[in-house]
Amino acid sequence: MQLGEGVEWALHCCSVLALVPAGRTLSAARLAEFHGVPGAYLAKHLQALAQAGVIHSVPGRKGGYRLARPAADITLLEVIDALEGGGPVFRCTEIRRRGPARVAASEYRNPCAIDRAMQRAEEAWRAELGRMTLGDLLQELSVSVSPVAIRKTATWFEEAMR
Repeated sequence: MQLGEGVEWALHCCSVLALVPAGRTLSAARLAEFHGVPGAYLAKHLQALAQAGVIHSVPGRKGGYRLARPAADITLLEVIDALEGGGPVFRCTEIRRRGPARVAASEYRNPCAIDRAMQRAEEAWRAELGRMTLGDLLQELSVSVSPVAIRKTATWFEEAMR
């Protein structure tokens, strides 16, 4: 399984937006600048996050984006589902019922073992991402990000906020 690069971008953007004080925003252009990604492409991901209720879009010259809810109330799974959709990652097409070894439909009494294994794995993956919030992620980032990067970010952040 491979998630689109937009998931990484969205999680990073949401982490930055979690630091935006109430009543303030960051524009899509500034978020793209901060992460060094194409603005037009990032804007599409931000729109998907807004449509899913993860972030809030503020219109106007002083507008931009901010989280729609506190970081502790937004799960990583919500962010991923906003971009990738909430459908199953694996879709069993029952190929065991094709080809020279196929048998009558009545012989397939049990669900496909491969499908069951994949469903269990996806349930575990989704459960873990559903437990972890942006707030949890921020706590982990606070100990893993270089102090130099934190100072540079703080300087940039003050200038970029609207």
